[in-house]
Amino acid sequence: MTQNQPGSGPTALRILLGSQLRRLRESKGVTREEAGHLIRGSESKISRMELGRVGFKERDVADLLTLYGVVDEQARSSVLDLVRTANEPGWWHRFNDLLPSWFQAYVGLEEAAARIRTYEVQFVPGLLQTKEYAKAVITAGSAGVSTEEIARRVDLRLERQKVLDRPGGPILWAVIDEAALRRPIGGAEVMKAQLEHLIDLMRQPSITIQVMPFSFGGHSAEGGAFSLLRFPDQDLPDVVYVEQLASALYLDKREDVDRYTEVMERLCAVSTTPDETIKLLDEIKNEI
Repeated sequence: MTQNQPGSGPTALRILLGSQLRRLRESKGVTREEAGHLIRGSESKISRMELGRVGFKERDVADLLTLYGVVDEQARSSVLDLVRTANEPGWWHRFNDLLPSWFQAYVGLEEAAARIRTYEVQFVPGLLQTKEYAKAVITAGSAGVSTEEIARRVDLRLERQKVLDRPGGPILWAVIDEAALRRPIGGAEVMKAQLEHLIDLMRQPSITIQVMPFSFGGHSAEGGAFSLLRFPDQDLPDVVYVEQLASALYLDKREDVDRYTEVMERLCAVSTTPDETIKLLDEIKNEI
C-alpha cells in the first residue's frame, strides 16, 4: 500500500489540511454529524479527515468548503490545490517499509516547514547528526535488525538532512541538553566528530544551536523532547510534534501550541548563546 492511499498513515499535508477544515467547521458552528451527512459519510469520517488519517476527495472538500461558507474562488482554489498535493507521495515513500505511519507524517512536515525549533534530551537532533553518529544511534535501538536495514535507516536520516541545504529550506533552531552531548554515542572518535560537526553547522546562517547546561538545574522542559514547526502559508497552523516510544502526538490547537512555544522561549532564554555553545562544544570535545 503506497503512502498516498487511504489507510497508509497520515501525510504531513493531510494533517494540515484536516486542521484547516476543522477550524473552518468550528468557526461556523457546524457539527461533525452535519458535515458527514453532507458528503454522504458519517461523523467518524469527518473526524478521520480532520485528523489527517484518510485521503481527501476533491468533491468532498469542495462540498465542505461550501457548507463552511468559503465562497471566494481564490481561497477555495488554495485549499483544493492542497488536496491534490496531499495525495501525492513524497520522496520518502521509497522508505515506507522502514517508516512507521506516525513518523511518515513528521518527515513530510519537516519538508514543508519554514522554521523548525526543536529541543532534544537524549541525542543530537536527527537533522544535525553525522553519518557515523546516526549509525551508532540507529544500531543501538535496532536489536536483531540486519546490517542492510540499518544502512537504509541511516540513508533515510541523511536524506532528511538535505532539506537544510535546499534553496528556501527551513530555519533550524535547536536546543540540546548537555547530557546528550556528553553521552559518548558510538565511542570517543565518533562523538568528537559529531561535536565538531555541530560547530561547523553553526557557521550556516539558517542554523542556531543552543545548549541547556547542567549548571542551570531544573527547567521548564523536563517533560522531554519536542519540536515546533511553522509553515510558509500563514493559514496553516503551527504543529507541535512529541515523539513517544511507539507513537507520536501532533498538536495544532492554539492553546497547545502556545504552551509549547512558551516553554521553548524559556529554554532559549536560559540556554547558552551561540558563542557560548561553541565554547562548550570545544570543552566537551577536549574532555572526551
